[in-house]
Amino acid sequence: MSRSPFHLAFPVTDLEATRRFYVEVLGCRVGREAERWIDFDLEGHQLSAHLVEALNSAAHNHVDGDGVPIPHFGLVLEWEAWHQLAERLRAADEVEFILEPRVRFAGQPGEQGTL
Repeated sequence: MSRSPFHLAFPVTDLEATRRFYVEVLGCRVGREAERWIDFDLEGHQLSAHLVEALNSAAHNHVDGDGVPIPHFGLVLEWEAWHQLAERLRAADEVEFILEPRVRFAGQPGEQGTL
């Protein structure tokens, strides 16, 4: 089954730091860009980072024992690809985890690796 790509726009306070992370750490390609936004291709999906003055980081929901920030998004990967990405992120100097990579709902329906 073929899946349609999605578009997600999200706020950032530093476009250049965002560019470095998505290009150098995650390996995304840059699409269109302007003074206050930049598009990235993430596995065929379009992420659009928009410059804002400040972020509201107070919203969290409890999921499997952690306070998970809202908003967030994810990409479904094979297990090996997830482990490789987790290691690449751990090795990147400018990556600071809000929640360390781990498996949620281990051994249950919906088991998932999150980072």
